[in-house]
Amino acid sequence: MLTISSLTYRIGGRPLLENASARIARGRRIGLVGQNGSGKTTLLRLIAGVIEPDGGNLALARGAEVASVAQEAPGGTATPLKTVLAAHRERHALLAEAETSADAHRIADIQIRLHDIGAQAAPARAASILAGLGFAEAEQNQPLESLSGGWRMRVALAAALFAEADLLLLDEPTNHLDLEATMWLENHLRSYPRTLLLVSHDRHILNSVPDGILHLTGRALSLYPGGYDNFARVRAERQAAAAAFQARQAAKKRKLEGFVARFRYNASKARQAQSRL
Repeated sequence: MLTISSLTYRIGGRPLLENASARIARGRRIGLVGQNGSGKTTLLRLIAGVIEPDGGNLALARGAEVASVAQEAPGGTATPLKTVLAAHRERHALLAEAETSADAHRIADIQIRLHDIGAQAAPARAASILAGLGFAEAEQNQPLESLSGGWRMRVALAAALFAEADLLLLDEPTNHLDLEATMWLENHLRSYPRTLLLVSHDRHILNSVPDGILHLTGRALSLYPGGYDNFARVRAERQAAAAAFQARQAAKKRKLEGFVARFRYNASKARQAQSRL
């Protein structure tokens, strides 16, 4: 689905990503983790095509669509329900074309395609997503301009979920949610039918939703299987093994240096000392 190859991105001359590589297969649900400021949001923006890398490349599967939550809350007189329905661009375009087309064959093709993508069930699915994120039925049909910024951001999240793009990018999606909506979102994402890349500080969600963890550290990327707890355990084991290896190397170095210092000028041991040196 997504191949990241030798990706480099700099801010003010400072590399945030440097020769970073990873591959995410179709249908995976991946949690993206790393320290604050490590570049997680920047990586999502690179994948979405909002910004361009300084080096390397990002390759998506042919024809793959990418969706993310809009940075700005939607507004205007449109309702939450209509806004969410419009997020499925193919359905929206086909319905608009069907209203204006005079070609009977084209209209027939449109109706077949609308059936294939489940267009008739779309309003019920959109309403269900909005309800899961806390919208009562009456609120789903109110103008967006009557809602607070936080609730309009919920609409933006609902639109991204409804679109069911091939690759969904979510950056801290629970920021504007209460506990009930957060629990609904967690359950929804566990069964997301496409590919998901999720940034979250919620350790529970990072254990519940992803089937893999992509770790951004030292300007590089590493992919681990399982949820966050498994990632933390495996990483700690690798760090411990690396530390033990370094300790053994340091001890061996001290031993060699001691031998050299002791016998370097000893005629019978000079050759051995030189070899160790």
